[in-house]
Amino acid sequence: MSALAFLPKTEFDRLLACAMAWEDRLSLVARMCRLNALFSIKHAGSGHPGSVLSALDIVTYLYFRRLNVKEAGLIHPGRDIYFSSKGHDVPAQYSVLYALGLIPEEKFLRLRRRGGLDGHPNVENPGMEANSGSLGMGISKARGMAFGKKQAGLGGRVLVMVGDGELQEGQNFEALQSAVQQGVHNLTVIVDHNKLQSERLVDQVVSLGNLEDKVRAFGWHVERANGHDFASLENAMDACERVNDRPRFLLCDTVKGKGISFMEHPLALEQNQGSYPWHAGAPGDEIYQRAFAELLAPIEEDWKKFGLGKPQLRSVEKGTISPALEREVVAAAWGQSLARLGETNEKLLVLDADLSQDCRLKEFETRFPNRFVECGIAEQDMVSMAAGLAHQGFLPVVHSFGSFLASRANEQIYNALSEGRKMVFACHYSGLLPAGPGKSHQSVRDISLFGALPNCEILQAANAEEMRQVADYALAKSRESCMVRINMGASPRNVALPAGYRLQKGKGAVLTRGEEYALLAYGPVMLHGALSAEELLRDTFPLKVVNMPWLNRFDTDWLETEFHHCKRLFVLEDHSVFGGLGDSLAPVLMEHSKLHKIRLHKFGLEEYPAFGTAEEVLEYHRLDGKSLARRILEKVRERA
Repeated sequence: MSALAFLPKTEFDRLLACAMAWEDRLSLVARMCRLNALFSIKHAGSGHPGSVLSALDIVTYLYFRRLNVKEAGLIHPGRDIYFSSKGHDVPAQYSVLYALGLIPEEKFLRLRRRGGLDGHPNVENPGMEANSGSLGMGISKARGMAFGKKQAGLGGRVLVMVGDGELQEGQNFEALQSAVQQGVHNLTVIVDHNKLQSERLVDQVVSLGNLEDKVRAFGWHVERANGHDFASLENAMDACERVNDRPRFLLCDTVKGKGISFMEHPLALEQNQGSYPWHAGAPGDEIYQRAFAELLAPIEEDWKKFGLGKPQLRSVEKGTISPALEREVVAAAWGQSLARLGETNEKLLVLDADLSQDCRLKEFETRFPNRFVECGIAEQDMVSMAAGLAHQGFLPVVHSFGSFLASRANEQIYNALSEGRKMVFACHYSGLLPAGPGKSHQSVRDISLFGALPNCEILQAANAEEMRQVADYALAKSRESCMVRINMGASPRNVALPAGYRLQKGKGAVLTRGEEYALLAYGPVMLHGALSAEELLRDTFPLKVVNMPWLNRFDTDWLETEFHHCKRLFVLEDHSVFGGLGDSLAPVLMEHSKLHKIRLHKFGLEEYPAFGTAEEVLEYHRLDGKSLARRILEKVRERA
């Protein structure tokens, strides 16, 4: 499949100019936006099709029927404000804004690419009112927006979309209480209640119980609607807007994957042994063609029915996807090691935050179901529960994405480790890549946050074999708590370590030889960049490239042996330059009598991370092999 097709803005204009009942118009617009949203995910090579399809009818209804954004514009102080807290449904919003002419085509065609649209909401893009982050922030942000409008005497409604699984985050309930207490009555919360989390039913993870009664108990006005029926949405919204003495809560029953039969719940669950397969990722070519045809057929039928002829599709070349040799094997090695070590340690318990597939926990969960604890979307609660398990003599191994676990639960981690009991934290998706989802998912502060804890070792593996050794150390040998960084970005090479290499505390592995200039890096992606730079500089001077799996523990004898002849030492980070490996290493070098004269240079992030493909983002931050070679050469040529 070399080309993909979408419906251009001109076809929406033709439709909107045709006389028909508003329900028929919205139904057809929604189908067209559904097709375009699926196209954009496929073109990007990644996304969240299930959630996009469940939310799309609601978003279409709001923009085409309720919000004043088209008339008032995107910056008018009295505009209606809508944003999604769950965030990964944003291609639905993009497709609707494109249909309205509020997002230019050149941006719409570049989802998850530099110069285009972030994989999660970002205020730098048209129509985005708030950045997404860890789930659970949206109601609080919306409450602030609504309170601000009230204080400033501005008109316009504030509406926020949340997911049902997202309501497991405790911050939501803090916000629900405060909105009533503070008299924020110009606020509407809309729940995309598709009853599925990333892959399992909400009720199987952490049930929300009777959500309507819970929210009413906080003092909210509650309505319920069919989120795929425009008449039902109209009635519920009318009822909400008749209420002006309290905030409104609209529970919309939806279907994850709506519009594509084999992606819809419950069929998709039945066909995949109870696991939903369409939460994340772009469908393969054959599946995409089936889905596209299923979406296009009723659109063409309706166009013919209303005398519009046949909609004209526009074709673009399919985007290329980065190679990912190391993305799967390193993470898989962690999951396999958990299961292996679980055989010999009955005290080992694995905790998860609704990411068991991404965190490669299925094997452990299958083999030891009584020692697998699904905590849902609630990292703070999960970490404190783990502290309680450690109190009872268990070894809790806590899993989530690094950007959520290290930062959202930072106070809980600090508190837990201050009690002196061993815990292990697995921070998946750590580092700059993958960058398509945007800054909410790019974990570039985790080393600094864990590094501030005096009794926590931080490690990251270069390849699958080293990951197995890291797992053995963290789970079976170390007496301290450990944080294991697990990189999920695409690396075009398998990093080869020296024959017979064994992980030793505080020591790295020399990959290429050199005396005066050395480059330390960690993880498969950064090591690929380091080795690429060495290959480009080889004819100019030898560069010692070192894999450094220890990010905050160093063997000073080893450092002296390897670097005492070194003039300049470069450290390559997929993390902020503040608080990363370089900052951990600097005081050790300064205090060593034979190493303190080494010039240390840190290459990493000094700004918020960019989004896009791996190649685009590494080049943008000058962390790709070619950029590194130029930067190293510039430093070498500087006067000492």
